[in-house]
Amino acid sequence: MSGSTFGKVFQVTTWGESHGKALGVVVQGCPPNVVLNEDILQKALDKRKPGQGGVASTKRREPDTPEILSGVFEGKTTGTPISIIIRNQDAKSHDYSNIAQIFRPGHGDITYQLKYGIRDYRGGGRASARETAARVAAGAVAEAFLKQYGIVVESCTLEIGKIKAINIDKLFASTNYLEFPDAKTLELVEQLIEETKKEGDSLGGVVEIVAKNVPAGLGEPVFDKLDADIAKALMSIGAVKAVEIGAGCDAAKMTGSENNDQIAPQEEVIESLKSTLNPKFKSNNSGGILAGISNGDDIVARVHVKPIPSILKEQMTIDIDGNPCPIKTQGRHDICAIPRVNPVCRAMLYLVIADHLLRQRCVISPA
Repeated sequence: MSGSTFGKVFQVTTWGESHGKALGVVVQGCPPNVVLNEDILQKALDKRKPGQGGVASTKRREPDTPEILSGVFEGKTTGTPISIIIRNQDAKSHDYSNIAQIFRPGHGDITYQLKYGIRDYRGGGRASARETAARVAAGAVAEAFLKQYGIVVESCTLEIGKIKAINIDKLFASTNYLEFPDAKTLELVEQLIEETKKEGDSLGGVVEIVAKNVPAGLGEPVFDKLDADIAKALMSIGAVKAVEIGAGCDAAKMTGSENNDQIAPQEEVIESLKSTLNPKFKSNNSGGILAGISNGDDIVARVHVKPIPSILKEQMTIDIDGNPCPIKTQGRHDICAIPRVNPVCRAMLYLVIADHLLRQRCVISPA
């Protein structure tokens, strides 16, 4: 395996480079008769494409127009492999000619060189965040499939730089380009981004992703736990350096009585459900997953995103011969991966849930 394929039943393989002719994805295992067309894919891609991050975003302009090459007939999936291509139209490879022999700090330049003995230095090649456009297209396919089960994945930005959202209003998060849920703090975040941009530097942040209406029973013991696969999926996004599920790191600071999600007695739920096991939990520190298996509650994950490594501030590095040299990264780059990473996180969670639901489909029916 090349490391470009994810999933076991609902399986995706992405391909392409940042400055190649195109990039794309092949989706295998999607059931037939799922409503799918290029407009559905475009709607998802528009939330990730360059230019969506306001002052934090790159000046590269890509329409990210998807073209479905196979697996769809008369607006529905056929059950055969779905191939999607997205052509690069605004690549400026000459911007990277000055780093052809130099390794950028914080990038995969040096590790790709160490692994393969060759690298595509144009925009980072395969290691570029541009690869995530293919993931978002695949995630849109998974979302279309999961729609029949009522499963919805949402996200919001909890933190940018050192500024945290205090008053969480997820409805407000849906109204601003940063998906920031705190109206009182949003202006401070925008000011921080502007100041950081002027300094030639970059910022990181924290994004929360929530999957609603996920049925209980998804996840496989022992190594294919649902939370383990979610963590892998989210960690595979280039900018992500840590993943939390539910209470996450705070769970280590709790006592057992604080961390345990107590289960409401069945009679406290609905009288008609007495004959059906349908647990309701008084809290959700588990993030909707117990022993690696979904419990029917919301699945909650958070990702910690590192600052964009391409910055205008001068740093020290080495060239291909090991000689020390200064570097200022040129080209067009985001100041912060947020909010463009948000739809990528949603896509990866859709992919994990679709894969595990198909593994468990024999006992779970559409809503």
